[in-house]
Amino acid sequence: MKDANAGPVADEREGLLAFLEQQRRVLRIAAHGLTDDEARRAPSRSALTVGGLVKHVAITERNWIDLIEFDDPPQPAMEDYADAFVLREDETLAGVFELYAEVARRTERVIGGVADLGQPVPVPKGVPWYPDELEAWSVRWVLLHLIEESARHAGHADIVREHLDGATAMPLLAAAESWPPSPWLQPWTRQA
Repeated sequence: MKDANAGPVADEREGLLAFLEQQRRVLRIAAHGLTDDEARRAPSRSALTVGGLVKHVAITERNWIDLIEFDDPPQPAMEDYADAFVLREDETLAGVFELYAEVARRTERVIGGVADLGQPVPVPKGVPWYPDELEAWSVRWVLLHLIEESARHAGHADIVREHLDGATAMPLLAAAESWPPSPWLQPWTRQA
């Protein structure tokens, strides 16, 4: 069960990055075995899709790391926000996974270069869900927020996936990691 939980950590920075990676893994597991078309399907009243959720979380993490790395980061347009939730026909699940992997590598690099997790991260102005009265968060706060954001959307992806084909997190993880079948857990397999 290598990736079911974050492993032991030596310090705060390692712990924050380990738990962020664990939540990324849980989100990717929700897409295990899906085709691109299945990853685009919204099987419930919600417009959320597994592929769109993976794409959204990757782009969201990239935008937060921009706030840490750049003095004047580019601000996404509102139409980009809505598009981030959609795995378009010209996009693939593999491509979104590659984007997510690139973002994760960049996060590790940027956070590894931050001397103090208390370093201020300016709050962008004019974004409806950011508080106008707050001048800055800390790098620590941003990492905790990324863990929370990833966990929230991993839960959404679990629900969407279960509506698609009945698959749930632990059998998907068992299939992804080739765990042997046991009396209490059967790895997921595609049903005909």
